[in-house]
Amino acid sequence: MPRKKSAQQSRRVFLNAGCGTLDDSRLPRFFHKWQEIRVDVDASLKPDLVASIADLSAIPDASVDAVWSAHCVEHLFAYEVPRALGEFRRVLRKNGFACIIVPDLQAIAHWIATDRLHETIYQSTAGPVTAHDMIWGFGPAIAHGKTGMAHHCGFAPTLFLECLKRAGFSEIVLRRRRSGLELAGLALQRPSESPAKRKRLMAQLGL
Repeated sequence: MPRKKSAQQSRRVFLNAGCGTLDDSRLPRFFHKWQEIRVDVDASLKPDLVASIADLSAIPDASVDAVWSAHCVEHLFAYEVPRALGEFRRVLRKNGFACIIVPDLQAIAHWIATDRLHETIYQSTAGPVTAHDMIWGFGPAIAHGKTGMAHHCGFAPTLFLECLKRAGFSEIVLRRRRSGLELAGLALQRPSESPAKRKRLMAQLGL
C-alpha cells in the first residue's frame, strides 16, 4: 500500500526569483500557503539563497512547482536572460509554470517621444517612478548605493515573447498589467489542460 504524503511533502513549492523584501506586496495571495524559496543577489534581504537568477545551480532539477519573478529579469544583461529562463525551466517540475513580470518599454515610449522622461508615471511603495526609472532602474535606490537596482536590458512585447519561446516553454500567454506599464508572461512546462483552467490560473496570479 503506498505511503501517504505528509502535509509538508504535499505542500507546493515556488521559487521567488529576485525576491526583494520579505513584505513584498507584489506577491499574489495565490502563493500564501505555498512553501517559498527566496532567491536574491542582495544578501541584506536575507534570502534563502544568495545567487543570480542566471545561476540557480544550488537548486535541484524539477524541484519546484512554480517560479515567480517580478521586476528582476531586467536587472540582468541581455546575454544572461536566456540563461535565467533556462534555469527557470530546469528547476520546474513537469506540470510547473513560471510567471515573469518586466517593465513594458513600449508602453512608456510616449513619455520619451514627448520629452517627459523625468515625469512621474506612477507611485510605488518606494516612491514616485519616472520613465527614466523604468528604463534604467529606480534612481533613488541606485543613488543610495543599491547599484544592483540598475537595469541592464529591457523588453517590449515581441522581444519578451521571443525570449520565452526560445527558452522552450510549451505554452506562453502574454498580458499587460498595471494600467499597461508591465508585461507579464505566463510560461507553462506543459500545455494547459483547458482554456478554463488557464484562465483561472491567470486570474489567481492577477493577470
